[in-house]
Amino acid sequence: MQTFPFRQLNPAAPAYRRGWVDEAVAAIEADQCRTADTHLIRLIVPALAGIDIYLKDESTHPTGSLKHRLARSLFLYALCNGHIREGTPVVEASSGSTAVSEAYFAQMIGVPFYAVMPRTTSAEKIAAIEHYRGNCHLIDDSRALYAEAAALAARLNGHYMDQFTFAERATDWRGNNNIAESIFTQLQGELRPIPDWIVMGAGTGGTSATIGRYLRYRQYPTRLCVADVEHSAFFDCFRTQDRSHVCERPSLIEGVGRPRCEPSFVPGVVDRMMKIPDAATIAAMNVLSRRLRRAVGGSTGTNFLALCRLASEMRQANVSGSLVTLICDSGERYRQTYYEPEWLKGRGLDPAPFEAALSSFLTTGEPLTLDVDDVANPQIVPSPEAS
Repeated sequence: MQTFPFRQLNPAAPAYRRGWVDEAVAAIEADQCRTADTHLIRLIVPALAGIDIYLKDESTHPTGSLKHRLARSLFLYALCNGHIREGTPVVEASSGSTAVSEAYFAQMIGVPFYAVMPRTTSAEKIAAIEHYRGNCHLIDDSRALYAEAAALAARLNGHYMDQFTFAERATDWRGNNNIAESIFTQLQGELRPIPDWIVMGAGTGGTSATIGRYLRYRQYPTRLCVADVEHSAFFDCFRTQDRSHVCERPSLIEGVGRPRCEPSFVPGVVDRMMKIPDAATIAAMNVLSRRLRRAVGGSTGTNFLALCRLASEMRQANVSGSLVTLICDSGERYRQTYYEPEWLKGRGLDPAPFEAALSSFLTTGEPLTLDVDDVANPQIVPSPEAS
């Protein structure tokens, strides 16, 4: 039996229960204690006096992204449900960051890990997965991602983690230091501790589900805006309330955007969605990176542009308040893609006009006028206060 040397068993305790699984859960829980919480950064924008912008920096997790939280929850869920036992191969369908984080936890507890991912995944993410002794199973047709992951797990007699199905149920949305509870705890000492909006991208749909449920459970007036990307099915599913929509073209923005409306996406807890063009995502990524003096990833740009549109609306309405979004991961993983001019040119992306508009807004506070698809949840009736 594999043991974890930092765990000390009490010899006076009752006979040990489930051996390896108990040790694996203890190892993952110890990791959470060591890494504590991520920073909540206030972005100072003098032109937007009265509107406070906060960035929850998920890039500081040990594996460098928001997906560290998800991977931890998925492993605990699978271990406690008896799906992963000693030696069980773990398989995931992932475009990168989730696989990096899951490889980290698989190495921690000593089980093999296999990531089924598109061949177009960045070399940096592939290297990160292999750094944690994960195996990269690359496929040409991203539409076959789910089926190939399930088939590979069956061939290996392993467990298909299936983040897209289990993300919304693996995380305790009522609290237990989930990302929503963390945000509100960190805001307690701020001038405007109850944000008007939280902005979240759509990848699995699990994090937006956690945040939206938590807002309702705690009865906060905060609204949730989900920012989708150009080639993704989420926005159309939300707009039409029809989960059958699909998108044949894969998203260029890793970690967000899906070809189908994933099972973990819960549209009923989302107040509003925006569909951000890819060029605008890259522009917002560049603008925010300059203001932070460090590079952020593409999905962070998606979030930030949606947040700025909300800030512009508040500014025009002469409303004070606060807004929160996430830094999902570092831009260091995308030096050969989003930060490479030739890569952008080859895909017909010109962020310059969007950069100019966004920079002007953040410098002057003048209205941000960008052509972005935007829709409120048709099932949510506005409260009298909102009107």
